[in-house]
Amino acid sequence: MRENSQLLAWAAAAIGRQVLDIHPLHADQGPWRLVVAHRPDQYVLRAPTPRVDASMIATGATALQVAEQHGLPAPRLVAADLAGEQAGVPASLETLVPGTTTWSVGTPASLQAAGAALARLHGVCMRPQEHLPFRPRPIAVDDFATDRRTGRMPTTPLLQEADQVVIAHGLPTEEPVYLHGDVWPGNLVWNNGGVAALIDWKTAGVGASGVDLSELRKQVAITFGPDAPAHVLSGWQQATGRRAEHVAYWDAVAALNTPTTLTDWGTTNATARRNAFLTQALEHLT
Repeated sequence: MRENSQLLAWAAAAIGRQVLDIHPLHADQGPWRLVVAHRPDQYVLRAPTPRVDASMIATGATALQVAEQHGLPAPRLVAADLAGEQAGVPASLETLVPGTTTWSVGTPASLQAAGAALARLHGVCMRPQEHLPFRPRPIAVDDFATDRRTGRMPTTPLLQEADQVVIAHGLPTEEPVYLHGDVWPGNLVWNNGGVAALIDWKTAGVGASGVDLSELRKQVAITFGPDAPAHVLSGWQQATGRRAEHVAYWDAVAALNTPTTLTDWGTTNATARRNAFLTQALEHLT
């Protein structure tokens, strides 16, 4: 990263301060946290990496513009060079939101607060637009259900059954709303006991609110156990003042968009918890 002087010069010019230090936020890859001279604020610089392509940089930057327009809890976009004309590569620069992404425990209050934070996003009704496409599932750059269906990944009887049920059910007709696209505990920043921001908007888009809601329900089911998803749903419904639609369908979609065997999830029983979450969804779909 330090060798990319053009990218760093672009970021420094956008901030108006010298960059003093650079910290990679994902192993030795981007994005990068920037410490600058004579200013306590820090920034996050994003550019293509083996995990992130130029289209994701564009999506993330566009998503932050929408978030600011609607006063949503997200970093603020400082600058973007989507063509890479000045930075040398497609790049974006955003504020670093103070806080922590570590959940020591999934309490009912914190889970409800997370659901309520999603409800704020989903209050923005919109149509797909450039860099914010329609999203039929969370983390839409992945499609593990298709990978299993086409033999590129092993499957199980439960996952096969769920895939068939979801296909037979079909995509529900719902009002399209603004989506984060990759809602997991590590993408929520907490400060003073509340959700200060959602971060990492590279797979944002437009679609049914269940795309985000059920992704978070699945994530907390795996991380915190089977009682956690109900609190997320409760927080969302209290904040919106209405019942969530097609929850079982979106739960199944979220569960299907995971690898067949879950590793590196911070818990030894991640696959079993995913399967239990999916089984419960199927009970309400069949």
